[in-house]
Amino acid sequence: MRLDMGQLMKRVFYPLIIMLAGLMTGCGEEDMPAVVDPEDYGSNTDEPARPEIAADTLYNREAVIPPQCYTKTEGVNNPCYTCHQTYSDPKRPNSMEDGFLQGDYNFSDLGVHNHWSNLFVDRRDDVAGISDGEIEDYVSTDNYSDFIERLQDDENWSGPVPAIEDLADGAAAFDDYGLAKDGSGWVAFNYKPLPSTFWPTNGSTDDVIIRLPERFRTASCGDDVSRFSQDVYFTNLAILEMAMKDLPEISTPLIEENKVCADLNNDGILSEVVSIGARPSYVGAASGQKVERMAYPEGTQFIHTVRYVGFDGDEIVPSKRMKEVRYMKKVKHYSVAELASLYGNERQEKIDGNLPVYSDHGDKGLNNGMGWEVLGFIEDGEGELRKQTYQEQMFCMGCHGTIGTTIDQTFAFPRKVTGANGWGYIDLKGMADAPNMDEKKGEILQYLGRVGGGNEFRENPEMKARWFNEDGSVRESAVLNADVYALITPSRERALALNKAYKIIVDEQSYVYGRDATVVPAKNVFRELDPEKAAPLEAASRVNHWDIRLDW
Repeated sequence: MRLDMGQLMKRVFYPLIIMLAGLMTGCGEEDMPAVVDPEDYGSNTDEPARPEIAADTLYNREAVIPPQCYTKTEGVNNPCYTCHQTYSDPKRPNSMEDGFLQGDYNFSDLGVHNHWSNLFVDRRDDVAGISDGEIEDYVSTDNYSDFIERLQDDENWSGPVPAIEDLADGAAAFDDYGLAKDGSGWVAFNYKPLPSTFWPTNGSTDDVIIRLPERFRTASCGDDVSRFSQDVYFTNLAILEMAMKDLPEISTPLIEENKVCADLNNDGILSEVVSIGARPSYVGAASGQKVERMAYPEGTQFIHTVRYVGFDGDEIVPSKRMKEVRYMKKVKHYSVAELASLYGNERQEKIDGNLPVYSDHGDKGLNNGMGWEVLGFIEDGEGELRKQTYQEQMFCMGCHGTIGTTIDQTFAFPRKVTGANGWGYIDLKGMADAPNMDEKKGEILQYLGRVGGGNEFRENPEMKARWFNEDGSVRESAVLNADVYALITPSRERALALNKAYKIIVDEQSYVYGRDATVVPAKNVFRELDPEKAAPLEAASRVNHWDIRLDW
């Protein structure tokens, strides 16, 4: 296993690509796809060549380098820090320590070519050819429910079925504390989207739902023994949240200690509580399970739906239609020492110039080598959800693998609104621009100034018009007076254009060339780069010890 967000040290040569194609067939349960000749990538012209790529062809061995890694920093703009960090905490399980990659462009010989050529396509004419009514009807159509029925009825499907009744309807599928109404045990939580891929102003809305293994939801005492217990479940979710955020205590929904059979607030009596303290182990049927710092229990699952920008009257909301359904399951727990060894192996493989390889577990998805199986579904040409190809799933591994900022390979849960107020479907209305841990200014305010724009490519004109002065400085007072919803949601006009741009990519089925909903060609992004000539990020623009967790 090897993953990269800007590869290190050595360069690899194209003959190695062909050689590795033969070696990889033994790496998973299914044969790896064929590898396309690099000469077929297309020339560096104004309108990039994008030949049709067969589903079983491995076009881009460096798909783990995401598009934003090719952004021109001009030496001072830093979109890199939200992924690449090094921490002084020696007990932090993520020991990737890749902060030096900020603005460094340490790519392989294959990686210096930007394969995400969809960034450079001018879609203005095609966007103009789609009516507003047509795209509104499209994004408001549920493509999830039928997809789940097809999976459930497919006798040949051996993987997970990421099913939540009425999930297409968003918040309506969950109760006030985020518990799925269908009894499945999935729980929605409110979190601050990571800058800036999942900011609605950049083309997508999303939600993330967690489910702990059954024993974490089951009572072990009282009248409900061996049955589902909401008190046990939300106690364990709170314990996990404290472990993720290094908190000594946390607020909770109302919990009856008698149903948990534990004194959760350490006051010597069993009563109703709305806050609990950190504990060394979980409760209920999981009472023998030790709490691990910054680690999910084995068997933890996530569903992440990526959606169009939807509308509810004048409000921006997650659409019914889903661009993608992403699923993760933690299948193996590693100790801090074992993780340190895995990260060490990763660094050595980068130094050796090895290209990324992942074990393909078929319908269960790709194994990221860090204990997680990652599975993705995406729209087909008719707008119905289908399983992603190996090549398409490699795109996801660039973030859910070995980068320095993740906490147990995830982003969203550590960014949950802390405590009882954070249980429930994602809602950006009224959400404060909370600062990151150990920082004073709001995260979005900091990001806009550090990046010099409203997305990783520094090319969102609406964000620049709203939040920047003519000299390029941030309108700090305006940002301070806005909630997260106001800061990162687009105008209706922009939302419609971005939805249309992505629909064009769906019609083309050109995901191997990128999934960013762009209307005009990117200008602040390298198509080809020479790491030796690209302007290095100046020391004053580097951001050290940035934490994805927030000080709510």
